Amino acid sequence: MKIVTDENCTAYHHEGHPERPSRISATVEHLQQQLQLPLTWIPPGTVSEESILRAHSVDHWERLAVAEDFDVDTPFFPDIRAHARTSAAGALTAMRLALAGEKAFSMMRPPGHHATRTRAMGFCYLNNMAIAALEALAVGCKKVAIFDFDVHHGNGTEAILLNNPGTCFFSVHQHPCYPGTGTRNLGENCFNFPVPPQTPRAHYVEVLESAVEALVKCKPDLIGVSAGFDAFAGDPLAQGSLLQEDFAWLGDLFRKVKAPVFSILEGGYSQELPELILSYLKAWEG
Repeated sequence: MKIVTDENCTAYHHEGHPERPSRISATVEHLQQQLQLPLTWIPPGTVSEESILRAHSVDHWERLAVAEDFDVDTPFFPDIRAHARTSAAGALTAMRLALAGEKAFSMMRPPGHHATRTRAMGFCYLNNMAIAALEALAVGCKKVAIFDFDVHHGNGTEAILLNNPGTCFFSVHQHPCYPGTGTRNLGENCFNFPVPPQTPRAHYVEVLESAVEALVKCKPDLIGVSAGFDAFAGDPLAQGSLLQEDFAWLGDLFRKVKAPVFSILEGGYSQELPELILSYLKAWEG
């Protein structure tokens, strides 16, 4: 298992903000101390502006360098454009490792799945998954499927990939919940599976399983997983009902699919995040 990360992604913070550096630092420490899963640590590498601009407008790219908050949840930080660019590079590295036959998890911040073509929002500045998916198409993949199990709908990924015939997008998420989207399928390739707050755990798992089955039927050449761990019952930002073993179950599902899979970290704000990620990775590795 390859873990793509960089300690520099913990170099920015906003007092009291839930998307905090310890999400990465505590998880790195936990993964380095455990002895159950052999890991190889990989730097995120780089990403070209050309790759970024497949997913984002020039105006948005330039706006990331302007010292002004984007919204109440998404403040400006010095060098945030560089941090976002490195996080996107991590997603590209994980994608390339998957195409080379490796299992790879990009554990970087900031996350990305709320960022639209023209807007930073929801703690997200660049859409790491959309950038990686469009890069995969550019290097020869015929069909890329995205599976987003973050408790919040991946509105940005959906908006960027909508009606792109080389992609299909599947999201299981809480509704009503931020950002308020994802109530129905959109276009020809975006499929949403909303669940109410405090959905019974067994039903939540059934919905996840149905969504994975739908993804497999689209026969992708590559699967990108937006791995958000905030559907955990103990997460402070939503009202999910999943337990640690359910993230292991998800990892096992992705181990069994035939297409190459890469994962990137999105949300997850509980103190249990390091254990949740380890459970997912162990089951995915098998």
